[in-house]
Amino acid sequence: MTTQNLLVELFVEELPPKALQKLGDAFATVLGDQLKAQGLATAASVVTPFASPRRLAAHVTAVADKAADKAVQQKLMPVTVGLDASGDATPSLLKKLQALGADVSNPVAAVAALKRAQDGKAEALFYDSVVPGATLAAGLQRALDEAIAKLPIPKVMSYQLETDCELPGWTSVNFVRPAHGLVALHGSTVVPVKALGLTAGNSTTGHRFEAAVSPVVLADADSYAATLKKDGAVIASFAERKAEIARQLAAAAAKVGNGARPIEDEALLDEVTALVERPNVVICQFEEQFLGVPQECLILTMKANQKYFPLLDAAGKLTNKFLVVSNISPEDTSFVTGGNERVVRPRLADAKFFFDQDRKKTLASRVESLGKVVYHNKLGTQGERVERVRAIAKAIATQLGDAALVADADLAAQLAKTDLVTDMVGEFPELQGIMGGYYALNDGLGETVAHAIEDHYKPRFAGDMLPRNTAGVVVALADKLETLVGMFGIGNLPTGDRDPFALRRHALGVIRMLVEKDLPLEMNALLAGAVPAFGDKITDASAALADFIYDRLAGSLREQGYSAQEVDAVLALRPQRLALVEKQLAAVRAFAALPESPALAAANKRVGNILKKAEVEGPVDAHVNPELLQEKAEQDLYAALQRFVPEANAQFDAGDYTASLQTLAVLRAPVDAFFDDVMVNAEQLDVRMNRLGLLKMLHNAMNRVADLSRLAV
Repeated sequence: MTTQNLLVELFVEELPPKALQKLGDAFATVLGDQLKAQGLATAASVVTPFASPRRLAAHVTAVADKAADKAVQQKLMPVTVGLDASGDATPSLLKKLQALGADVSNPVAAVAALKRAQDGKAEALFYDSVVPGATLAAGLQRALDEAIAKLPIPKVMSYQLETDCELPGWTSVNFVRPAHGLVALHGSTVVPVKALGLTAGNSTTGHRFEAAVSPVVLADADSYAATLKKDGAVIASFAERKAEIARQLAAAAAKVGNGARPIEDEALLDEVTALVERPNVVICQFEEQFLGVPQECLILTMKANQKYFPLLDAAGKLTNKFLVVSNISPEDTSFVTGGNERVVRPRLADAKFFFDQDRKKTLASRVESLGKVVYHNKLGTQGERVERVRAIAKAIATQLGDAALVADADLAAQLAKTDLVTDMVGEFPELQGIMGGYYALNDGLGETVAHAIEDHYKPRFAGDMLPRNTAGVVVALADKLETLVGMFGIGNLPTGDRDPFALRRHALGVIRMLVEKDLPLEMNALLAGAVPAFGDKITDASAALADFIYDRLAGSLREQGYSAQEVDAVLALRPQRLALVEKQLAAVRAFAALPESPALAAANKRVGNILKKAEVEGPVDAHVNPELLQEKAEQDLYAALQRFVPEANAQFDAGDYTASLQTLAVLRAPVDAFFDDVMVNAEQLDVRMNRLGLLKMLHNAMNRVADLSRLAV
C-alpha cells in the first residue's frame, strides 16, 4: 500500500457566485470525509478546497492506493438457535454462514471456526472475517458520487448528455451547471472515475481569454494550483483569490491618495471573488455632480447592480472614484475603464432623478398614500399601522420625557413610513428609513425628527447601532412592539426555520434598547400598553409574547458568558426592568461564590416546596405572631429576619443587589437550625400557619434578586 496526494477537479460552466465558496468547501469536505471513512485517507490527511467561477476542486494529502483489510466480527445468532441438541449446525446457521460467503461444505469445521461469547444473558455465535480494503478507484468513485450528491446546490438545473446511442441527448443529468471536464490524479496517475457523464483525465481548461495553453495539462496532483496559475491564468484557490483582490483594492486606493479607502463589505468581496478567475483592479470615476445625491443611494447602486467598490475619503464621505475588479488584464486598461464608467453613469443618473423627483413632495403630503398600501390582510394598511405606532410612541414618550419629546416622537412616527411610497425606496427598498431622514431634512423638520425617522428601524441586525436620540428610541421601540404585539395577536408566530416578519430580531432589538439605553420602562406595562392600539383586530397575547422576549433575553445572556443556572435564577422572577438584569446576574454570581450559598439555595428550594404544598389549600400570609413561636430555633430565625431583612431590603431598593444577597447570607445558621429542630407541620393549626408564615417571610426576603432555589444542585 502506497500513499500519494490526490487531486480531483470538476470543471463546469459559471457557478452561482453567492454560493461558490459554500459549494467549494462542501465538495472538498465531503470528498475528504468519505475517503477517510473508507480508510483511503487518515485523520492526518489535509483537505484543501479550490473554487473558481468554473471549477470545484479538492487536494487531499496522503491518500492510499488501497485501504487496509479490516477484520470484522459479526454476531450471527444465539447458540440455542444456531446449534441443535447435538451441537451440530442448524439449517438457519448454515444459511446465514453461506450468505456471508463462508465455506459450509464441512458443517463441523464451519461450526468449529465460530466463536462463542456471552451476549447479555444468552450465549451467542460470532463469525470472524476479513473485509478487503477498498481500492482507490472504487473508493474515490463512491466519495465523488457522495460529494456531488451532497452539494448545497441553491437551484438544480437539468441538461442532456451526448451519448453513443443513435438518439443524442438521451441521458439527462441534474446538477448546478453543465459539467465539461473531470480530473482525478493520484500523484501523476489518473484514477479512472466517472461523474456527470464525464471520464477523469489529467487536463483542464484555463481562463477563457488569457490562458497560455489549452487544455492545461497537469503533471501531478501537487502541481495543480501552480500549473493552473502559470498556464491557465487562473487562481484556483478562493481564499488566495480573495486575498489578492483585497491587496489590489488597497493598492489602488493608495494610488488615488488623500486617505481614500474602498468600502468594507465582506459579502461584496466574496461575490466578486466568485466572479473572476484572475482579478485585476482598475480605477474608474464618475461626474462629481452625482455627489449631490445621498451617498447611500450611490453606494448601493454601485455595489448591488455593478459589483463595484466605491471609494470613501478619510472622513468616510463618498468620492467620485470607484474600483472595478476586472477578469482580464490588458496592457491598455482604458477600454475596461471607459466601459465601466459608461455603464455606471445611467445608474447614477436614475438615482439622481429619483432623488430630485421625490423632493418635490413633502413627507407629510405622502401620509395619505400609506392608506392604500396593504401591510397585512388581518392588520390593515400601512396607514393604519402608522396610527398604531403613533399611539404606542406617545405612551412611551410620555413616560420618558416632556411635551417636546412627545411631539417629536409623534411627528417622527407619523412620517417614518412615508418614504415607502417614494420613487427612490421603490427602486431600492434597502434605503427605507435612510431616505426618510434625508427627505425630512429637505422638508425643514430638523435633525431630531430626521434622525428619529432614519433610525426607527435600528437595530436592524446583531451589532447594529441603536437610534441616536431619545425620539428615535421611542419610535423604534413603538415600531418593533407594534410588529410583535400585532403578529402574536393574530397567531402569526415564528417557527423553527421560518420567521418572515423577523420577530426574533425585533425582540432582540427591544431588549437591546431597554438595556443599553437604561430605560425605566417595565416589560409587562409596555406590552399591555400596546394592545389597545389594535382595537378588535387582535387578541391579547401579551403572556406568550413576554415568554418569547424572555427566551430571547436568556439566549443573549448565555452568549455573553453567563451560565444557564445564573440566567434561569434571575429570569425566573420575570424582572420588569431589563436594564437591571445584568446587575442582578452579577449579584447572583457573587452570592454563588459564598460558602453559605449551597446550603441557602438548598434550603430555599425546600422552603419553596413546602409553601407550594401548603398553598394548595389556600394562600400563606407572610405574617408571624411572635407569641406563637415555641421553639428556640424558630425564635432565632424570626429575630434574624427582623434584624437583617430591613438592611437587605434597603440595599435592594438602592440597587445594590450584591450587598443585599450578601447581607442575607448570615441567615444560613438560623435556617439550618430551624430545619433541624422545628416541625413545620405542627398539629396545632395556629402554630403550623405561624411557621408557614415565617417561611413565607424568609422566602420573600431571599428571592427579591433571583430565585435562589435555581442555584441548588
